Amino acid sequence: MTQHQHLRAVVQGEVQGVGFRWAVQREARRLGLSGYAQNLPDGSVLVEAEGAAGTLDELERFLRRGPRYAQVEGLQAQRSDARGDFDGFVTR
Repeated sequence: MTQHQHLRAVVQGEVQGVGFRWAVQREARRLGLSGYAQNLPDGSVLVEAEGAAGTLDELERFLRRGPRYAQVEGLQAQRSDARGDFDGFVTR
């Protein structure tokens, strides 16, 4: 059985108003991950996701580059054991 993990990532840069959350949602769903993407008041985006470590690696690579019009300047990511808190992947 594959070990599931929890990823908490804060993405900084030009990531609000460019479809970032929707692109993350599409990628996470494609990867079979659960969780959410949410704009933060400081202009960054918070992503929390759970799934297999390898698919979280793929999502993290996507977060580092973002969709076409985004300009990612920084990514703070932490991993922990999955908690099973999410059902599907949504934007908030």
